[in-house]
Amino acid sequence: MRSAWTAMDYLLRDSYHAGVAYGRFDHHRLIDTLRILPKSYEQGSEEPALGVAEGGLHSAEALLLARYFMYTQVYFHPIRKIYDVHLRDFLAAWLKDRREDGRFSTAVEDHLRITDNEVMAAILDAARDSTKPGHDPARRIVQREHFHRMYQWNPVDAKVNPGATDLVFDAACSKFGAERVRRDRRPAKSEGVDFPVHTHDHRVASSRALSETLQRIPAAAFDFVFVDGAVADEAESWLQKERETIIRPPEKEDADEPTSA
Repeated sequence: MRSAWTAMDYLLRDSYHAGVAYGRFDHHRLIDTLRILPKSYEQGSEEPALGVAEGGLHSAEALLLARYFMYTQVYFHPIRKIYDVHLRDFLAAWLKDRREDGRFSTAVEDHLRITDNEVMAAILDAARDSTKPGHDPARRIVQREHFHRMYQWNPVDAKVNPGATDLVFDAACSKFGAERVRRDRRPAKSEGVDFPVHTHDHRVASSRALSETLQRIPAAAFDFVFVDGAVADEAESWLQKERETIIRPPEKEDADEPTSA
């Protein structure tokens, strides 16, 4: 829950500057009800943890819902994520040209010399010169010619085949060329949020035991397939036409075949 509590700061700040309402919650009420409590519900543990008085449980729920919506609607927005991909592509080429191992230096002084200013200047320089390493991703960042989302994980497709995104990505690479296709994903983390709650009858209970809402907040995750904007329309039409051919049920294993005695 530690990272969730730190969200009290960045959610309000980011929602304000992004001009969205997703990250808002009653932080005044939540702060007023914060308590240091023992996790006595965990086999009598006396380990202290940050929790809330029962009256602040709904505010804590609102915080975690706000975090979920900010991740799904802002932090994991497909256009924001594709620029992460283009930046990674640029850095991989730029660093490979600077260092044999293609990585940032772990020497403190060398590492501190590479600030945002150096990276941004390198991106602008590479975008203007086609002979520079990382020219293509740099040009896409500077000129906003980013790849377009062609597909994202869909629960309906996942019921047909759990590896639906793998199939779409592989098929798109074969159809349009690997250089015109990118994938970015973050799997769902299974662990839920739990923190101690001081109830009105002076006991300490698990938040998940008291709140059905906390039990049901899904993990924020994404799995996108992007294609070059030059073929985006063609790729969309192709996927609509070939979807059932690409996303097919997994082949049955030969488990039913009789085995020799």
